[in-house]
Amino acid sequence: MTSFLDKITWNSDGLVPAIAQDHQSGKILMMAWMNAESLTLTVEENRAIYWSRSRQKLWRKGEESGHIQHIKEIRLDCDSDVIILSVEQVGGIACHTGRESCFYYVLKEGEWHSVDPVLKNQEDIYS
Repeated sequence: MTSFLDKITWNSDGLVPAIAQDHQSGKILMMAWMNAESLTLTVEENRAIYWSRSRQKLWRKGEESGHIQHIKEIRLDCDSDVIILSVEQVGGIACHTGRESCFYYVLKEGEWHSVDPVLKNQEDIYS
């Protein structure tokens, strides 16, 4: 029997990029990596679970901050090498910096500018 995992084109480290997108606004919230175990657990638990490359362990989004991502839909791109998670972002904050999205820099005239406000200070999130 074929598993849904068999359709995915994993990179040489056994990972696939996963983009979290707000299911209502469509705004891109963040990108992280998933391995077969984290994707399987994401499906089973209906919440985003990633693979932390820096810590070399599973990372349940929101386990420290409380900013959990509940899964609404999971999509795979045409090359089978990128996943999009349509999520409900608890607390409206996906970024560890306290912003809604990790993509808060905009390139203007050759320089990066931070354009999105901090909704909650990091010290208050991770105290």
